Amino acid sequence: MGSKEKERIRESWGENRRITDEYDPALAAKCTNGIFVGRRKDSLLVFRGIPFACPPVGELRWKKPQPVPDGEDVQEAYYNGKTPIQTEWPSERASYYPQGEDCLYLNVWTAPEKQPEGKTVMVFIHGGSYGWGGTADPLYDGENFVRAHPEIVLITIGYRVGLMGFVDFSQIEGGEEFPDAPNLGIWDQIEALRWIRRNADAFGGDPEKVTIFGESAGGGSVSILPFIPEAKGLFRRVIAESGSAALTYSREECADFTRRLIKETGAASMRDLMLLSESRLMEVNEKLNYFNNFPQRDGVLIPEDPYEPYREGRTADIDMLIGTNADETNYWINEVGGIIPFRIGLPIQYENNLRLLRPEDRRRARQYMKSQAGHSIWKISGFFTEIMFRLPAVRQAEEHSRNGGKVYMYYWKEHSRLPHLRACHAVELAYVFGNTEDTIYTGEPADPALSRQVQDQWIRFAQTGDPGDETLPWPAYDTENRWTMILANSSGAVKDPLSAQRKLLEPILEYRLNASYADMDYNVPFVWKTAGKGLLFIALIAFVLFMILK
Repeated sequence: MGSKEKERIRESWGENRRITDEYDPALAAKCTNGIFVGRRKDSLLVFRGIPFACPPVGELRWKKPQPVPDGEDVQEAYYNGKTPIQTEWPSERASYYPQGEDCLYLNVWTAPEKQPEGKTVMVFIHGGSYGWGGTADPLYDGENFVRAHPEIVLITIGYRVGLMGFVDFSQIEGGEEFPDAPNLGIWDQIEALRWIRRNADAFGGDPEKVTIFGESAGGGSVSILPFIPEAKGLFRRVIAESGSAALTYSREECADFTRRLIKETGAASMRDLMLLSESRLMEVNEKLNYFNNFPQRDGVLIPEDPYEPYREGRTADIDMLIGTNADETNYWINEVGGIIPFRIGLPIQYENNLRLLRPEDRRRARQYMKSQAGHSIWKISGFFTEIMFRLPAVRQAEEHSRNGGKVYMYYWKEHSRLPHLRACHAVELAYVFGNTEDTIYTGEPADPALSRQVQDQWIRFAQTGDPGDETLPWPAYDTENRWTMILANSSGAVKDPLSAQRKLLEPILEYRLNASYADMDYNVPFVWKTAGKGLLFIALIAFVLFMILK
């Protein structure tokens, strides 16, 4: 990201203040916790930085979010709330906005014209591997979305991530007082949805017509929320982009982050951790950047088998639209520093994961590799796209449809114009939000026609539970036909795409493979071969020099 854009994001910071003199009631929304005054942007009203919970600071650090008290003060709603604590990262542009523990705020875009009935409300939950992201990211700006669809109220919510949102203290002295810490980010989302239910009508929305949607970690979040009892009744539909309930960790996997936290801080108890300053927490977060947790399958909030609630029909009352992109894993080419580090690191991850499989499942993985064309790095990338993204989404859709839920499936194939990325993770976001000039993942401005099509489909689903129409029918997904909408410049529904590799690789889902680097072992065949080639190359150069100089 260029320095100018970084500065633009930083300079957009401001502090919302209490208003004690006159204000324009036409710009105000009366909510349970105060009157918030937004700004008009052409035909829209935009409210930024509305608090939906008490600041999780002081004694509330690492605690479940507390409802914000009722009140009647008049407050500005001009600026985004702070981004949650995270490491600055070029692809996570909200990370360049001011950060802090006090980060539980939301933004609203609405067209002020009233409808006879309340408008459909769409609530977006951002991604970022549960360790990054925030509402200040320009990609999530809702202006174009709502201007094109004034019948929608759009809300984006913040939540705690990484060190502050997903950490297990159960093995630390005093940790029993922080039982919700492994999944605080999910609890934050629930509290935001509770606030929205109480206050949607202040923005022209109907609290009975709420759809939650999200991408990556946001897609994982909206896949988890349907089976949490405390979230029941807060929404009726879900759109999960490139995320599923499988994007979770076991208790054992989460323990590594805690060990590293204790080592880095020298803390012997929760008392020590609670005494750390916000600035020190930011420093610690920098050191633990690569080891952030996903939500924990604690057996309480999230079951050890994340598909279990779907299999038991506990989500059947929710309509679901879910899908993935054809080349999800290619996104990490730029994240790791380019194609060369990607070509070195991904095979090491692959061979680490192969060691976890039984012999018959290792044969399945190798059979998949043999069935694919091209360089081995694209085969490995395809393997992780299947195991981490597409097949978990398919499994979730299978269980949901089989046990009473209505579900629609998509498969995104429109390419990025950036080198090597193809239909990578996050490439669809510019299309969904209508921010077609935001080229961070697309490389070139996104096709406006495809953007309009996808927005219309998302919004039809939110309004009616069916994303299709007469010109582009979208049959519901079931295990007999497996109808899937291919999303690209030429879109259309097909039956059971990539069925052979689905059948081949499905058994590997039981291993719950993830992207954790905690136990990465570099003593694998790829490293041996690469080192051997390097030594051979050095020996060859030495021999040539010897022959020239002798």
